[in-house]
Amino acid sequence: MLRVGLTGGLATGKTFVGQTLADLGCHILRNDEMGHAVIEPGGEAYDGIIAEFGAEILKEDETIDRRKLAGLVFHDPERLAKLNALVHPPVRARTQAALEAFEKADPDGIAVVEAAIMVETGSFRDYQKLIVAICGEQQQIERAMTRDGLTREEVVDRLSRQMPLAEKIRYADFVIDTSGPKESTVAQTKAVYQSLTFFKKVWHRNA
Repeated sequence: MLRVGLTGGLATGKTFVGQTLADLGCHILRNDEMGHAVIEPGGEAYDGIIAEFGAEILKEDETIDRRKLAGLVFHDPERLAKLNALVHPPVRARTQAALEAFEKADPDGIAVVEAAIMVETGSFRDYQKLIVAICGEQQQIERAMTRDGLTREEVVDRLSRQMPLAEKIRYADFVIDTSGPKESTVAQTKAVYQSLTFFKKVWHRNA
């Protein structure tokens, strides 16, 4: 199975690109969804997070208030590192298990893992190919404000703490620019899919 990483920046259209690849037949794993799952009650990171950050981050239904938790770590690198140490290992384990299941069921398929900080963590090296979704900064701001209900200042602050897209592009095998109409993004994604399919055939032949 060909393993492909998909990353980008805040609100650069990663999920749309991933869904388009899924529509084309790829197996998609979203690390954000796995991250949410491991902090749910009964999840691998839930108890550790409560022990580290306290019961004040809980909602009435005992689930973790992710926005409140984010507020505690966003400006505190040490606490963010502690949170990552609790969340990332089980997410990585879940990802690996899912990839192995996909490979067993569809050894000739393409699995795409979508993750926001793939380059920053170095996990992009786990994949044969890397796709980076990009768009203009102003579009990132507008999209994030609309999608996440954030203020412009909150979005700009988050962007200032992310690796610049220009740097992520240096690691990319494929770059998809989502700044235009959706039809353009779909067309670019289909072209990347065709390239991945060709590479997979050559890769399997030489494996």
